[in-house]
Amino acid sequence: MQNALVTVFGASGFVGRHAVRALAKEGYRIRAVCRKPNLANFLLPAGQVGQIQLVKGNINHDEDVVRAVEGAGAVINATGVLYGHGRQGFESINIDAPGRIARAALAAGVTTLVHISALGADTEADSSYARSKGLGERNMREAFPRVTILRPSLVFGPEDSFFNRFAGMARFLPLLPLIGGGHTRFQPIYVADLAGAIVRAVSDERTAGRTYQLGGPSVYSFRALMEFILKETGRKRLLVPVPFFLATIKAFFLELPSFILPIRPLLTMDQVRLLKTDAVVQPGAFTLDDLDIAPESIEAIVPGYLWRFHPKGQFGDRVREQAQIPAR
Repeated sequence: MQNALVTVFGASGFVGRHAVRALAKEGYRIRAVCRKPNLANFLLPAGQVGQIQLVKGNINHDEDVVRAVEGAGAVINATGVLYGHGRQGFESINIDAPGRIARAALAAGVTTLVHISALGADTEADSSYARSKGLGERNMREAFPRVTILRPSLVFGPEDSFFNRFAGMARFLPLLPLIGGGHTRFQPIYVADLAGAIVRAVSDERTAGRTYQLGGPSVYSFRALMEFILKETGRKRLLVPVPFFLATIKAFFLELPSFILPIRPLLTMDQVRLLKTDAVVQPGAFTLDDLDIAPESIEAIVPGYLWRFHPKGQFGDRVREQAQIPAR
């Protein structure tokens, strides 16, 4: 597959951009499919001149998908939405699009297909998000049985929407809510490790037809992650347990404006339902170990980009300690 053409759907997204960078480093030619390629020029320096081609495409349109996979040896679907709205909802992006991509890949003679799903994906899940990811997996496998499915836990990295989001909230809120008491467990995986798993899935045909559950080296409760964020940003905030039923009521009112305006609410009722289920790797599953990837921890990576939320920025005591910079 080296030097072969790889089509990446969702290339400008959080996971997609790191996948493009990792694939380019291995010498693959990349067709980066984006809805707005004019906003994805930042991808081009990730490879050599001409190695990465930006292509305009909408995964909701059959003709765009067919054109995007033509001539490709491998196809990666890194699209997905945690909050759906309008044409970019769960049904169109998480359920229908994977099947559309798989059918087009099969018709084009693509040999390798990789789909980025999520831990907890289940066609019978209470959460609409988890259920949509499960149905998307089913559509993929029905159309392309040899698809490699990667199910990551909470993905972190410089552009993530978890650590950055809560660290930003801690700047101005006197307290942070612990939904369900903060007992939900996560196994955060570094986005570069996920990108490495994608490269292995593309290059190693033994991964075909398998589903991998991907998590980092440690499991944390939601409370532990909030405490970690506060420690790294040098802030003291109350952590207030919020029962699921109260969180659902709060989410209902936070969602109301989104039914009128195309805005993303801070919390949705479906996200509350999602937090009732742990996102950790289960015993007996294929994991990063099977891909020969040693995962990085949040302690090794997250402080490197959370320093900007510290009251004193890079001059904070905690940041100095980690960088081993002597105080003046």
